[in-house]
Amino acid sequence: MKPLVVLDVVGLTPRLLARTTHLRRLAQEGFAAELGTVLPAVTCSVQATLLTGRLPREHGIVGNGWYFRDLSEVLLWRQSNRLIDAPKVWDVARRARPDLRVAKLFWWFNMYSTADFTITPRPTYPADGRKIFGVYTQPPSLRHEIEEALGPFPFARFWGPAAGLASSRWIADAARHLLAKHRPDLTLVYLPHLDYDLQRFGPDGPEAARALSEIDQVAGALADAALGGGAAIVVLSEYGIAKVTRPVHLNRVLREAGLLAVTNTAVGELLDAGASRAFAVADHQVAQVYLREAADAGAVAALLRETPGVGEVLDADGKRRVGLDHPRAGDLVAVAEPGAWFTYYYWLDDARAPDFARTVDIHRKPGYDPVELFLDPDRPLVRARVALRLAQKALGFRYLMDVIPLRADLVRGSHGRLPDDPRDGPVLVCTERAEERSRFEATDVFDLLLRLLAA
Repeated sequence: MKPLVVLDVVGLTPRLLARTTHLRRLAQEGFAAELGTVLPAVTCSVQATLLTGRLPREHGIVGNGWYFRDLSEVLLWRQSNRLIDAPKVWDVARRARPDLRVAKLFWWFNMYSTADFTITPRPTYPADGRKIFGVYTQPPSLRHEIEEALGPFPFARFWGPAAGLASSRWIADAARHLLAKHRPDLTLVYLPHLDYDLQRFGPDGPEAARALSEIDQVAGALADAALGGGAAIVVLSEYGIAKVTRPVHLNRVLREAGLLAVTNTAVGELLDAGASRAFAVADHQVAQVYLREAADAGAVAALLRETPGVGEVLDADGKRRVGLDHPRAGDLVAVAEPGAWFTYYYWLDDARAPDFARTVDIHRKPGYDPVELFLDPDRPLVRARVALRLAQKALGFRYLMDVIPLRADLVRGSHGRLPDDPRDGPVLVCTERAEERSRFEATDVFDLLLRLLAA
């Protein structure tokens, strides 16, 4: 049986695929197809659907994070695989092939799964408040093995102002190491590089073209190595990134209406989710809106529908229509208009913004913040400030890497809503021509992978 390698080239679309060299060659030797996505079209939800064949209503991953009602806390980017309420493709494949060996590299929900080899970003947080970059692996010995072969994972290049090619190249090299040494039957590889500059600068400029060429070379080299080992290849993406020019501050709208509560602290204003009548967990172009009282649904929905930049507000019937009717989802779900995206900002005066707002802090912010991809252009000598903070870190001091702007207008690309044109949505490339068709839905990928694992 052929081993199977699945490359998640985030942000790749049919339109972008046509401008590649190596990935387009794979498509010519096999086939390329449109790939439908789910709402919200964000990493965690789409990956969960690809690996289970089910919609968010069934697997429960309603976004990159959500409001945990029993804790009264917003939590994003959790890593436990047990949050997915459905069997994964390898669990089902093992019913016929109990000895199936699986490697999962940087796909999300990558801790405590039944995969044999996992690598996922996981900093360590000492008691003095510092953050030490690192990865979590299973088996634990894999971390030493992979770092001895490749050096430490370039964590700062994975997310934040310095995010770039180095992290995707390291992940691809780690996959090649595993393929050569451990020979898994199924290898899942996440390559995020294209995502960064398309969010920073939009999908149409020279930065996007350069990033596309770079990830094409990295993915192509990995695919060649896998093909050399006799593998079948699937290349896919989760979403396409659309041009945006309008940030929409839903939480400020809710606060000005007297619905959102904050707590004043020594480090600025903090969202008080449990005390709020309504607040939004912003996730790119989709926002989960949670209500304390169901009776407020009509009034809040009307308020949001009147907000410029909001294209649609889904109530219970709307959520059911798109497969998002799960208890973790918001009572209402807002979807942005084309060209708009949602910030998490809830403060009305930047002087009262919380201290973490000016840092890269994906776990403390109650919503996704693409502005973390930028250094503050309004702060003089900002790169010198970064160097100073890194020196403080190296010396073991506590430090605040407060170099992120509060300038949502800088962001030029986003995703989350369903694409208006399938050429700007996800794409699927497969080397096995027997599986060829013109379009797959995200829920179809599960069965495709099962067939390829049985071939």
